[in-house]
Amino acid sequence: MKIKKIIQIIKRMDTLTTFMKLIRGFILSFFVHSTTRIMLIGKNVDIRNPRYIKIGKNFKIEDNSELQGKSLKGIEIGNSVTIGRGAMIRPSGYYLGEFGEGLKIGDGSSIGAMNYIGCAGFIDIGKNVMIGPSVNLIAENHNFADPNIPMKEQGVNRKGIKIEDDCWIGTQSTVLDGVTIGKGSIIAAGAVVTKDIPAYSIVGGVPARIIKNRMDS
Repeated sequence: MKIKKIIQIIKRMDTLTTFMKLIRGFILSFFVHSTTRIMLIGKNVDIRNPRYIKIGKNFKIEDNSELQGKSLKGIEIGNSVTIGRGAMIRPSGYYLGEFGEGLKIGDGSSIGAMNYIGCAGFIDIGKNVMIGPSVNLIAENHNFADPNIPMKEQGVNRKGIKIEDDCWIGTQSTVLDGVTIGKGSIIAAGAVVTKDIPAYSIVGGVPARIIKNRMDS
């Protein structure tokens, strides 16, 4: 009987947790541009400047995540998108800094736990993209040509990042500014992607190199 009671308590806790996520989502829906009032928002989620954010249906964001909306092109999130626990999406700083470009996430894509998406340059994530835990997308580079001037005073350049549909970005990998990852590609865990990747490639290493193409027999 004790085991049955424990199971019942756990089920009630799960139901309460989901209910609270729905309540937080309902409240948020009045502050963002949303096509629905139904979304699941975890505990301690920090959503800033929601007027810059557009959200589709079936949106889920897990506990302790951060979503900064302030950006030139805004944050556009498609239908059935999930953002994992502890992920950070930052197009712009918080203290009077220059606005970043922003982010677009296509339908059915998922952002893994503890991801850092630095979308100062525009980041375009396609449909059905799987991004594993602890991935970094960094769409900005510091200028450093003049060794007589501190690098932080030389400004930045922002080319942006594009991840096309149906890609799988493995855990702890990093994608740097100016990169396009072609449709259907797989980025191995721990890879550092510094240049464009053709469609349906499998790549790995530091810096990432093509291992094979998925279309090859």
